[in-house]
Amino acid sequence: MARKLDRILVVDIEATCWEGSPPPGQISEIIEIGLCVLDVLTLARVEQRDFLVRPVCSTVGPYCTQLTTLTQVDVDGGMPLAEACQALVHEYHAPARLWASYGDYDRKQFERNCSEFGISYPFGPTHLNVKTLAAVAHGWSREVGMVEALKRMGLPLEGIHHRGGDDAWNIAAILSRVLRSSRTGCG
Repeated sequence: MARKLDRILVVDIEATCWEGSPPPGQISEIIEIGLCVLDVLTLARVEQRDFLVRPVCSTVGPYCTQLTTLTQVDVDGGMPLAEACQALVHEYHAPARLWASYGDYDRKQFERNCSEFGISYPFGPTHLNVKTLAAVAHGWSREVGMVEALKRMGLPLEGIHHRGGDDAWNIAAILSRVLRSSRTGCG
């Protein structure tokens, strides 16, 4: 499959989570896939989308709702993970495009959930870790969280933190700034 370098798919997921260990019989599952499409030529964020995903083996508890604002009722109305993955493949050509996330958590969670549920992994082999890229590009002594990176780069936090679509939008702003700096030589 030929690689398409016209767009970068910036992804942020939210998953079921608990303050401590998961309750017996439950596992961490993707409950939201946020997507922001970044145009490589213009470095503009051209589309933002959210996929709510219905969990199979876990429920959304109070801690998860406090963190993400998502409730069990919200995700009950979501689509199966397999359907969301198929949308990434068919609508966004995910296997052929570079995809990015802030850190490795999203990539690992996708790999784990796809493996656990026998779902085809929707992405190709090329993943861009924006957290590491931003730290290296700016000469920071360590990787920092997304909110801290936005502050350091003078970018606003837009939307609700820990919501997939909003976080993907903000991560795409960080990536756009880093790429723009590499093209122009200024930050």
